[in-house]
Amino acid sequence: MLTSVKIQRRQSEIRQALAPLVANDNPSEDETRQIETLDLEFRQNETRYRAALIAEDEERREAGAELETRGEREYADLVAGFEMRQVARYLDEGRQLEGRTAEVVQELRSANGYRGVPVPWQALELRAGETVSTGTPDPMQTRPIIDRLFPDSVAGRMGASMINIGSGSVEWPVATAGASVGWQSSETGNVASPSAYATTDHALSPDHTLGVQMRITRKALKQSGEALEQAVRRDMNAAIAVEMDRVVFLGSGADGEPLGVITGAATYGITNTDIGAAPDWAAFRSAVLRFMLANSATGPAGVRLMLRPEVWDATDDLITGLAISEWDRIAAKIGNTVLTTNALAAPSGDPAESVGLLTTSAGGVAPIFVGTWGAVDMIRDPFSDAQSGGLRITALATMDVTVARASQLEIISGIQ
Repeated sequence: MLTSVKIQRRQSEIRQALAPLVANDNPSEDETRQIETLDLEFRQNETRYRAALIAEDEERREAGAELETRGEREYADLVAGFEMRQVARYLDEGRQLEGRTAEVVQELRSANGYRGVPVPWQALELRAGETVSTGTPDPMQTRPIIDRLFPDSVAGRMGASMINIGSGSVEWPVATAGASVGWQSSETGNVASPSAYATTDHALSPDHTLGVQMRITRKALKQSGEALEQAVRRDMNAAIAVEMDRVVFLGSGADGEPLGVITGAATYGITNTDIGAAPDWAAFRSAVLRFMLANSATGPAGVRLMLRPEVWDATDDLITGLAISEWDRIAAKIGNTVLTTNALAAPSGDPAESVGLLTTSAGGVAPIFVGTWGAVDMIRDPFSDAQSGGLRITALATMDVTVARASQLEIISGIQ
């Protein structure tokens, strides 16, 4: 208990003791001495109380911060102990969920409706220390908030921010116009006229649901717990990450897919520069310069570049008379270079041409938002693999994609 609280309680006791003594019109000598003693103690306690408040100020601030973050940390601790093997055995054998896994599932069910077993997005991350053998697993990696679903995915490396939404649609207002500045031209003149603070809303809507089907054999179900735990998480992680990387950039916006960044460049207002030539550092330097002129980046170190492996192959030959290649110059200047065959379409045409994408984060705002709703809904199919004793489950995940500011992205096409 804090010292200030103890002093407050003692002050209340003194007041209660003084009340009947003061009400007596003819107090005895003992009562008078008691009044003087209590009055002296009360005044001394007032001084001690003020000193205690000063000393406990920092403790109170720390306690307040602890209360503000305790809920998120407690839930993160619960999710850290979520076991995918319990979900698989619940769907296969009907075995009841236990421990922290049961608490997380109950918490998710209270927030949304699910046909099957809800699985939090954090549980799909590959955890450090879990082995396929019978070794004892080490403590898993815990993330405080949902920021990146799969940090090693292309979308994550290109700066996409993962936003988990409980229900409904979410709009992200991004400022497009604001304060104006100007000097007073004369002693009696006015400064610059004010301009309206304007924002543009970028919405994420739960209109796109991805389905992932998994087959777990009877042998896998009977293996050791760590093996099944890692296998289920690894398969779901890979399946969702690969498709997420594809639709974030190449989603068609039709047939249930979100509209990807490259496919929907015109819709999002993203600049598309056709170089129509072999790739070199000069072409990418011009794109970085446009970022800097638009105040989206302070230099090439803050830019991320995504290319096809064929571009790396075409630029890794040594420059005539030099001991470096064009690729060496690109990789040395650009902050983060990502090669992918999944998030970019294969080169086509004659000569074969590819596409590249540059992104940057400005003012703490990610260039791409990827919204996920609730948790992954895992539903059992009891009939498809019944003859072999296997388990087939379908995982449903709702996602959407939007762009924060078009000026934070640029497409380079015509890379021959």
